[in-house]
Amino acid sequence: MQVQLNQPFSNAQIELLKVFSHDVKENEIVKLKELLATFFAERLMNEADKTWDANDWDTNKVRLILETKTRKLK
Repeated sequence: MQVQLNQPFSNAQIELLKVFSHDVKENEIVKLKELLATFFAERLMNEADKTWDANDWDTNKVRLILETKTRKLK
């Protein structure tokens, strides 16, 4: 029977702690950081693509959004 512990770590952090419970070379840490950055960048791009498609955006719509001032000065 596995005991459920309340802790401040996310499930991803726990898995990384398990995997890296031994020393890792500095060049491997750099590579790991690159892999994680690529993973999260791809995830972000996928979400951006979904938003683009869901809103039927095109270059003109994006230009309009960028040129529209939506902040109000107090």
